[in-house]
Amino acid sequence: MKNKIALIITLLLSISCTGNSQSTYKPYWENKFELSAEQKTFLDTLQYKTFLFFIEQINPENGLVKDRSTDTSPATIAATGFALPIWAIGAEKGWITREKASELTYNQLNFFYNSEQSLDVSATGHHGFYYHFIDMKNGKRFWNCELSSIDSGLLFCGMIFARNYYDGESEKEKMIRDLADKLIGRANYDYFTHGANAKFPYGISMGWHEREGIYEISWWGYTEALFLWIIAAGMDMEKAPEGYKQTFLKHYQWREPYDGLGHVVFPALFSHQFSMMFLDMRGLVDDYMKSKGSDYFENSRRATYTQWNYAKENPLGWTGYDSLCWGWTAADGPGDFRKDGKQFWGYAARGNAGPDSVEFDDGTIVPTAAAGSIPFAPEITISTLINMAQKYKSPGVLGKYGFYDSFNPYLKWVDPDYLGLDQGPIVIMIENFYNGFVWKYFMKDPIVQKGLKRLEFEKIDR
Repeated sequence: MKNKIALIITLLLSISCTGNSQSTYKPYWENKFELSAEQKTFLDTLQYKTFLFFIEQINPENGLVKDRSTDTSPATIAATGFALPIWAIGAEKGWITREKASELTYNQLNFFYNSEQSLDVSATGHHGFYYHFIDMKNGKRFWNCELSSIDSGLLFCGMIFARNYYDGESEKEKMIRDLADKLIGRANYDYFTHGANAKFPYGISMGWHEREGIYEISWWGYTEALFLWIIAAGMDMEKAPEGYKQTFLKHYQWREPYDGLGHVVFPALFSHQFSMMFLDMRGLVDDYMKSKGSDYFENSRRATYTQWNYAKENPLGWTGYDSLCWGWTAADGPGDFRKDGKQFWGYAARGNAGPDSVEFDDGTIVPTAAAGSIPFAPEITISTLINMAQKYKSPGVLGKYGFYDSFNPYLKWVDPDYLGLDQGPIVIMIENFYNGFVWKYFMKDPIVQKGLKRLEFEKIDR
């Protein structure tokens, strides 16, 4: 079996390498890509192995998902939200039964509904929101962390998906819909809203902590928070339309790091992926994107191609970077130290938006950066993943749950952990690439449609 997989990978590389010499960039609506049977075999295997993280690195009694694959890891709210569509994907593919997926989903929603919502320092959350990290067993706040608007929002995205996917008449599926309605409905977005005279007018605060109250810093300028503004608007945040224009759109930075790749920049790819895990933004435009002749899906495609070009250029001369080995986003690193006159970092938001906008480039490559961009640019991401799997067998970059979180060819270092926040995009985005599965159930929700309408999005023909 191992020899067969190695042969498939070798054949794929010989086919794929020629496909990356595209001289003229094409937007997604002009791009044609056909997935070969061998490529699908690779993606199916990667998706299944990554899916197992969300079956084995969880507490099935309350549906919480580990932040990382260590014995002492707490749960992270965002990855816990990712699990909801991931369990459904598993059910659709026959990896688990629909009954098992609904049981895990119900257990999670029931836990959150009955968890403590108060200002007590050990509560799970308050005002309908949740702390960034919570204890895997009892769901209490962990590490004295913040009440997080963005991580809670990603959890709500999972709940929005769940109440649309579980549309059956069994008691369990009816309870899932009822619990999701109640949990989504009790989130008070106005609690996180800044005032008219704040530094970020009507912005959505990043969080709350008892030491300083509501954080002054808001979700301003282009970030992963696009989805947050849309669902907040759909959940009746009163000042969402004004805040979206005055705080979010107002601070966008449009740049063209490489010819034909003008886009709203953010160096780390998670900001271009997290919203698009749930939102199908093909052909949906606000006033800003309409003025640029683009949309948010195309924006993510151009951000992906920007990283690909950066790898080929490799301005810092790192080992391993090329058109088939690239990808940067928030992830683990080898640690905070200097060696050979070079600086290395531990966990950091790695990324680049061209050679003059680089964050934490220390030779570390993050596979989920390419994997989470498969729907945007399959012609460069799939071949990259296949190449990394083959080229870096030793030290091995693939393990029990697919790709380890990151690796550094210069140091010959591979991260021993898997991170839930980076595992989730791999499973979800492969499925969205195949058939738009998560998009289909998320986009039909009244909250999403209302949010898009309040923020004045419109659909254009592509």
